[in-house]
Amino acid sequence: MNNKKLKIGIVVGEVSGDTLGAKLIRSFREQGIDAEFEGIGGPQMIAEGFQSDYPMDILSVMGIVEVLKDIKKLFAVRDGLVEKWTKQPVDIFIGIDAPDFNLRLSKSLKQKQLPIKTVQYVSPSVWAWRQGRVHGIKASIDLVLCLFPFEKAFYKRFDVPAAFVGHPLASQLPLKNDLVEAKQELGLATNHKHIALLPGSRRGEVERLGSLVLKAGEILSQKYPDYEFLIPAINDARKHQIEHLLQHYSDAFRAKVHLLENTDTESKIGRQVMNAANIVALASGTATLEAMLLHRPMVTFYKLNSLTYFIAKLLIKIPYYSLPNIIAGKKVIQELIQNDATPENLAYEIEKLMNIEVAQIQVMQHITMHKQLLSGNSEDPVQAILSLL
Repeated sequence: MNNKKLKIGIVVGEVSGDTLGAKLIRSFREQGIDAEFEGIGGPQMIAEGFQSDYPMDILSVMGIVEVLKDIKKLFAVRDGLVEKWTKQPVDIFIGIDAPDFNLRLSKSLKQKQLPIKTVQYVSPSVWAWRQGRVHGIKASIDLVLCLFPFEKAFYKRFDVPAAFVGHPLASQLPLKNDLVEAKQELGLATNHKHIALLPGSRRGEVERLGSLVLKAGEILSQKYPDYEFLIPAINDARKHQIEHLLQHYSDAFRAKVHLLENTDTESKIGRQVMNAANIVALASGTATLEAMLLHRPMVTFYKLNSLTYFIAKLLIKIPYYSLPNIIAGKKVIQELIQNDATPENLAYEIEKLMNIEVAQIQVMQHITMHKQLLSGNSEDPVQAILSLL
């Protein structure tokens, strides 16, 4: 590699990708690599000097039916980036998560036969559903950076270049994690018991799942008046959305709810809330891994548009939806999906975790998996990316 300044394109679609992107940019700098970064990023990446050509929120669309509504806008963004990088190519394009968008973008760049190496950081869940996508990945991606060891093994079967780079959260979050300290950090009474309710960070998720968690909370609040409830709001818009939902609940329940808004660029409020809780109830997604690495007893749930769910059900190839269960290869945490995701079922599953012994068994399994994700064998993402040049 010569000493010219590297141009690196990165595209992320949500907060977790923004966190990974910011860390990656810092790693390049720490290793003395002269590079400039552009594409689509969030506040954390922008704070590292990233030039974002579009707002990150533009890609935060979930579900098959929901994406169809925004398809024109998404195509326009993709075509805009392809046009820019055709005229002024980057050396490397790194799609961080957001696979539906990023894999299509990589494919478009390859079709233009541009001298751009393509990387997908965070494997799409091809091992879980739509396994046929692996052939498209092989055609359009030069390297997949995997967060879990079982993913690299999957790609090896199809001769797709892949590196297991470890999950950044596994090393970031300590193996010893004090609950009292976490409560103090949020200014909560350390002698109170708290249940975290996380309906998700996107507008559509809060719309679909907000009343599910609030109704479950209200059921528990009547039965266990000594428990308080923590709900994180990633930004002002989510805070107002949740406040609006809360208006439909009793004053007694609302008095027990702490709605905590994010206060920094790192969007850590979700993690802080889970960390300060005795029990966590959360929408299935990356956050289940976070709760596992924080070693908190949890139950997860999810509801999709019914047509999206029907299609997904036909395509899913594994028995579990949540990362802790997938990593363990068995049911460690309860999953309430679609019709099972009712306020009554959720309240019942949270109530089970109030039993210290039941909670402790789950926590021990979380610690075991945390250690597993920390166990060496992982490569440095920057070096893996540079090996392409």
